[in-house]
Amino acid sequence: MKKIDAHAHVFDHIGSMGKAGELRPLGNGNCRWATGEEFRIIPEGKGDKEYLVETFMDVMDENDVEKAILLQGVLYGLQNEYAMECADKYPDRFKAAVMLDPFCRCAQQILEHFINDLHAHVFKFEVSVGGGLSGYHRDFAVDGPEMTVLIDRIAQVEDATLVLDIGSPNQSSCQPEAVYRLAKKYPGLHIVVCHLLAPSLEDGDVLKCALPYLAHDNVWVDLSALPWNVAPEAYPYPTALKYIAMAKDVLGADKIIWGTDSPCVLTKFDYKDLYSFIEDSDVFTDAEEQGVFYDNAVKAYYL
Repeated sequence: MKKIDAHAHVFDHIGSMGKAGELRPLGNGNCRWATGEEFRIIPEGKGDKEYLVETFMDVMDENDVEKAILLQGVLYGLQNEYAMECADKYPDRFKAAVMLDPFCRCAQQILEHFINDLHAHVFKFEVSVGGGLSGYHRDFAVDGPEMTVLIDRIAQVEDATLVLDIGSPNQSSCQPEAVYRLAKKYPGLHIVVCHLLAPSLEDGDVLKCALPYLAHDNVWVDLSALPWNVAPEAYPYPTALKYIAMAKDVLGADKIIWGTDSPCVLTKFDYKDLYSFIEDSDVFTDAEEQGVFYDNAVKAYYL
């Protein structure tokens, strides 16, 4: 079956800023936050202080993944120019997103550069407390003034996709009601919500309440990092499958997109496991799987 990994990251350096301050690369894929916490960010043997697009392309080829969406992640530091260069170099394999901090004084100027000079069509905002803007800014509304002045402009871009990582249900950044309002305000703008709202093992009831806010013709959810978020549950991650089935019931199979969140997840999981747990389940029919693994991403991202 053809596959598109609709949530992946590549980077030629690490330049992160988050709730734990700056992230210093230590080499061999390991890093240290300003709090002193150390962890591995790149799987063994896949990079020293970088995870290059060619390295990821080898992983894709080993798993028969045809294309990928290169999203921005605050965990790695913004890689706008590098990601766009990768997509320009390998246009048949990648489409890249850009991201900016809406609190930058030059935010509108930056966005115009992305649109007019980098020719961006995918715009991601990682708002989450755990790994995004809410980790080092005061709490703010996902559809508040800092964001909507930028989304107003993004909505004018032809074939634009807005990607929102609003974090987990227990975080102040998790605002599905705001996604609902954005979907209503910008009916022509494609919106993808990351990680199926990143639910943990205990978040089933909250997810059930949140999903109806995402039920719009112009909204999709991606399944990236679900096994990570239901840890320490073992393969085949039955709670993750339960959450996917819940999303199918509320949103429909045509609104669900597969992705992995590589490379950090590959420090704990085999890439193959991140798709085979779905393929080996009975959550989707064969036709629905074709949509989840390929066709839905084509539509959401104008591939």
